[in-house]
Formats: sequence, C-alpha cells, structure tokens
Amino acid sequence: MRIGLLTDGGYPYATGESRLWCDRLVRGLAQHDFDVYALSRSAQQVEQGWIQLPPQVQRVRTAPLWAPEDDGHTYGRRDRRRFLGHFKELAAAVCADGDDHREAFAEGLYGLADLARERGGLYSALRSEVAVRVLESACRAPGARRTVHAATVPDYLMFADELERTLRPLSLDWYADDGLGTVDLCHAASGGSAALPGLLAKRFFGVPLLVTEYGVHLRAHYLSADGAELSAPVRALLAAFQRRLAAEVYAQASVITPGNAHARRWQEKCGADRARLRTVHPGMEADRFAAVGEGADSGDPHTLVWIGRIEPAKDLIALLHAFAEVRKAEPQARLRLFGAPVHGAEAATYLAHCQALAAQLFPDEAADAHAVGDNPVSFEEIGGPEAPELADAYATGGVVVLSSVVEGFPISLVEAMFCGRATVSTDVGAVVEVIGGTGLVVPPRNPRALADACIALLRDPERRERLGAAARARALELFTVEQNLAAFRGIYLELISHSPVRREAVDEDGAPVPFGHPAEAHMQGRWTGRAAGPGSGTEAGPESGTASRSAADGRTAPGAAHHKAPRWADGPRTGHVAPAAADIPTPAKEARA
Repeated sequence: MRIGLLTDGGYPYATGESRLWCDRLVRGLAQHDFDVYALSRSAQQVEQGWIQLPPQVQRVRTAPLWAPEDDGHTYGRRDRRRFLGHFKELAAAVCADGDDHREAFAEGLYGLADLARERGGLYSALRSEVAVRVLESACRAPGARRTVHAATVPDYLMFADELERTLRPLSLDWYADDGLGTVDLCHAASGGSAALPGLLAKRFFGVPLLVTEYGVHLRAHYLSADGAELSAPVRALLAAFQRRLAAEVYAQASVITPGNAHARRWQEKCGADRARLRTVHPGMEADRFAAVGEGADSGDPHTLVWIGRIEPAKDLIALLHAFAEVRKAEPQARLRLFGAPVHGAEAATYLAHCQALAAQLFPDEAADAHAVGDNPVSFEEIGGPEAPELADAYATGGVVVLSSVVEGFPISLVEAMFCGRATVSTDVGAVVEVIGGTGLVVPPRNPRALADACIALLRDPERRERLGAAARARALELFTVEQNLAAFRGIYLELISHSPVRREAVDEDGAPVPFGHPAEAHMQGRWTGRAAGPGSGTEAGPESGTASRSAADGRTAPGAAHHKAPRWADGPRTGHVAPAAADIPTPAKEARA
C-alpha cells in the first residue's frame, strides 16, 4: 500500500524530534511505499538537508512554515464575501468560551480550505485588514473569553500572523490527483499543522487518517507558550485555536496512537474517542545497549548516574541537594552527571548554576595532606573520554537517577532499563507506566525522598540486581523497535481493510497485475485468529471480516481454519510469493461451497 507520511519539523530533515522514529518506521515497513509530505520550521533546518532515504520513499514534497508564501492572488468581491463568512465562523469559534463550538470551527476551517484549493490567495486574505476587523469583532462579542476582551490591534496582528503560518498547509498544492489523492492512508507524525493535510485528504478524497503523538502537540504548545514573549490575549487565542484544531483532528482520525498512557489521558480530555485510541510505545534500539545489559559488570556500586539534557525541567538542583543527604549516609557515594552538549544561553546559565551549587555543597576532598582534592560530583559530556558512547555512560554506575519535574516519555529511563540498571525516578509523565514496578518512584521536588530511595539501593546490591534484571526484561518486551513496527503493521492493514483500493496494481513495465488486490482487500472488518467451524452457524467476532461473513452464510472462508490472516496480509517477507490457488476465492468455488 502507499502511505502518505505527514511530518512537521522532522523527517526527512537531518534535525527534528520525529526524525528517528519516522526513519525506523519507513525502513522497518519496507513492503509499503511511502510518500513524505514535510513541513519545515526554519531556514537552518532546510540548509542542513535530508537524511539518506531508503528506496521505499517514492516521493518527498516539502513546504516551509517559516517564510512568507504569498501566491500573489487576491480575491474579487464574491470570493471576499466567501472568505469573510468562513473566517467569521472560525474566529467566533476560537474566541468563544466553552467547548461546544467544534462544528462551527470545522465549517470555517474546511470552508477556507475549499476556497484556497479553488482560488488560492489565502495568505493575503488572512493578513488583510478585513481579517483583523473580524478578529476584533469576535474578541469583543458577547460570550467571548474574558482574556481576549483586552486584546489590542498589535495582538490581532500577531495572532493573524501566527494563524496564517499554522493554516499554511491549506494553501499547498498537495491535494491534486497526483498528490495525496494517490495514497491509501495518511499517517500524521504529530498533531497540529502536520495533521492538517490529512484532514483535507480525508475531506477531498476519503483517505483514512492515522495520527501518532508521542508527545501531545497541544501539551507541547501550552508548555512553549509560557516562555514565549507574547501578550496574554495572544497566548489565549493561540491556545484556543490549537485546542479546537486538536479536537477536530481527533474527531476525524480513524485511529489515534498515543505513545503512552500520559499522552492518552491528554487526548481523551481534548475529546478523543476512547475506542479509537491505541497505545503504541516508542520503539528504541535495544542492540546498542546489549553489551551493558547482558554483561557481568554491574557498574560501580557506589556511583549514581544521571543522563539527559541540561535544563530546568530536569531539576538537577533537587538532585544535588538529595545527593548531599546521600553523602552523609554513604561517604563513598559519587554522582556522575552526563549531558548532551549545551546549546543556548538558558541551558548554559543553568549548567553554570548547577556547577556552582555542586562546588558549594561538595568542596574538593582529599584523602590526606599530600593528595589532590576531588569533588564527588562530576559534570561530563556524552562522547567524552569517560563515555564515548551512550551505553558507556550507563555502565559507569550501579543506579540511574531521574529527577525531572516535567517529563513526557522518559527515554533515558528506558535506556537504563535496557542496560539492566536499577532506577530511582520522580513520579512525572509516563514514568510509572514505563517502570511498572521494576524501579523506585518518589514524588517530584522532594530531595529527601529521592535521597532515601538512592540510599536504599546503594546499600542493597541484591535488590539492585533483581530490579535491573526485571527492568531489562520489561524493556525488551514493550519498548523495542520490533514491537513498534508490529503494532503499526497491524494498524495499517486494519485501516486499509475499511477503505477501497484507489489505484490499479501494475508491475515494473506498467502492466496490470492479476489478483494484485484480492477481493478481501475491499471488505470491511478485521481479521481474527479463529473462524467459525464448518456448519457451526456462529460468527467469529463482531468485526471478524471475511470469516464472520462466511460463517453467517453457513460457509467457512478459504484458508480461515489454518491462517490468522490471508497470506497477502502477512508482514514483510523476502521476494514475492504468489497466493495459492486455494486462497483465491472464485465464483465456481463459492458456488460449490
């Protein structure tokens, strides 16, 4: 099948949060063709170029969200009235208080999309004086949110600018017969702008939409908006728009795959139907940690290890204060902090503050009058002489610590589990879901509790070994690339079984391929492991596809007694194997049945 992979600021560019898992997905599902539709976030990202793409990527189309994209079109009187009506609906839904305006938001959004597809000119219209007046009226209308009442003209201009960037996918030329109309399934790698082309592909062509969020886009917007230099009315307007957009994306998506239960709860609060949610944990490469996880060396039994990005959300201040209590109970204890190279003034300032606090709490200590003093806390970079590889950093200690106050899916925690290390973590984000009883969890912002848990593990080597072995077993079961690919392989097949095939199957010479799309591909339902026995007259399940329909007719589907699914629906295989004659339903066989 052909998958339209929709990304925002990630794959196929060399930088971006979704780059790694999208690349693993595309390479792991080599039996499918992928068309990548990518939104870029900065000129620097574009200059750094793409990663090397596998052959199953058939096409890449990109569009910038950071540069002006004026197509030079302007509207006549009729089109201006049309734009005005749709934009009024959209603005009123964004500014209105309460959550009962999804239909009005959708009408405005799709009306603008239809106008942009037919006439273009949306860039100029959204930045026009007319649009600013509509925003002003919506903000001052009865029933509008209290925060937006105080908005001024600069606020309207700022929001209009941000809104145009977010809605820029509506004006792209991706919705022709040679674009998203040719794919069998749209897979959005995040919510927000990345999912907008998927919404339009479903509206224009009926293409099913799958949305994956390892970090909920709306939550990420809330967190980033707090630190942005925007006025309160602009932040309120942007948050309301993103909330309306998230609700529409969740309502139109056939399946939504959160990366963890924490993200799933966010999606449910934003209106996602629980029946459409399938938790698919991120897939991580376990092989790179196999040498540490399977080795006999369990690390220095007196060393605590922290690994991550140096930033305030990681709460290294609380960790340093907790380690001061650990040192009182265990004088031989050491703390090694491994961080990625620091970029940006804020991160550099935070690192300097942490280093100054460590120097104050732990003056250099010397064993005697002739030895050089040594600090029990060290700040090191991954890739340095002590830890040239990430796995080497985890191997240096016996206990891995996570002290964050804000966390989504704790990747460093899963890496520590792959390495077979006992862990002490704060109860934030998806930590409890990931740990599952294989480590110690304490409240965030509680140095005393963090210290007590670390002391308990430092003093009990047998417990450390038990927890580390259990953690590695759990990580190998739930968080590998293989389980991630298996989940998406099944979801792809399920979604395509509910939608008709949209193109003819042809070989390399362009000739039609007989039975390229078996009859089963056109039938709704999902394949089950068991079909009803001959003459049983019972169904295999409420959505058992061909098997249940055959059972209802008093027949057994060909091959259903021996296969969980027809062979054309199997996973990746080497070479092409033609279906057996017994697996191809023909009118003669159906008549004999």
